[in-house]
Amino acid sequence: MNFWTNIEDKVVQVKDAIALCARARLKGQRIVFTNGCFDILHEGHVRYLADARSRGDLLIVGMNSSDSVRRLKGPERPINHEQSRALVLASLTVVDQVVLFDSDTPEALIHALRPDILVKGGDWSVEQIVGGSFVQDYGGSVLSLPFHEGFSTTGLVEKIRSL
Repeated sequence: MNFWTNIEDKVVQVKDAIALCARARLKGQRIVFTNGCFDILHEGHVRYLADARSRGDLLIVGMNSSDSVRRLKGPERPINHEQSRALVLASLTVVDQVVLFDSDTPEALIHALRPDILVKGGDWSVEQIVGGSFVQDYGGSVLSLPFHEGFSTTGLVEKIRSL
């Protein structure tokens, strides 16, 4: 298998992520889940994802589909198509799998995967994190990780458009 195939194999369907979670649980591994649009991957994202991965044994990233991003961010977004965004995320060694979702929130995906640790960036309080109460109800942890100031996809898009 070449490097590119390994990256493509990390972009999976929900059933594949569920299977990975089942195998991880049998080994006693801790599953970390996070989600986002990841429209233009930047240093803030990379630092955040590395921090998220350090909290457990594997990191699954739920990524909004292009239709979902348009509903959330407006008709001019995403800048990058979902397959491109997914492959860039999957190329990071800290990311074990990327799962696309088409809804506005990852709640159904969180229910399907039942992660041990659910994380979002520091611009979200624990109480605001979608799926947080569900995860806490079965004994999982919900964390708001430190926000890395000066990094914003919306800010980057606005900067580029002003040039």
